[in-house]
Amino acid sequence: QVQLVESGGGLVQAGGSLGLSCVASGRTFSSYRMGWFRRAPGKEREFVAGMMRSGTTPAYADSVKGRFTISGDNAKNTVVLQMNSRKPEDTAVYYCADSSRTGGPYEYWGQGTQVTVSS
Repeated sequence: QVQLVESGGGLVQAGGSLGLSCVASGRTFSSYRMGWFRRAPGKEREFVAGMMRSGTTPAYADSVKGRFTISGDNAKNTVVLQMNSRKPEDTAVYYCADSSRTGGPYEYWGQGTQVTVSS
């Protein structure tokens, strides 16, 4: 089992910046990739960004490319999502996710952290 705890959510004005952090514990040695997802009010959960622990090129949703950056610190079992140029439509609960597989659904999820962007 892998436990994930997110932090850093809050209220930010449009155009501002905010960073989210996720710390993993437990069987982290089996982790292969980590990612961020979000669920906006009334919408399905969607992929935001993801990366392999090996450090290969991260992947981003089109809606956040150029604005968000995902990075990781394997020694600290931490993954960070830096969000710049925030928009009101970025308002959502953000979830950290972890997987021991090279593809397919993520197996482990954090409890989520609320991010609200005011216009």
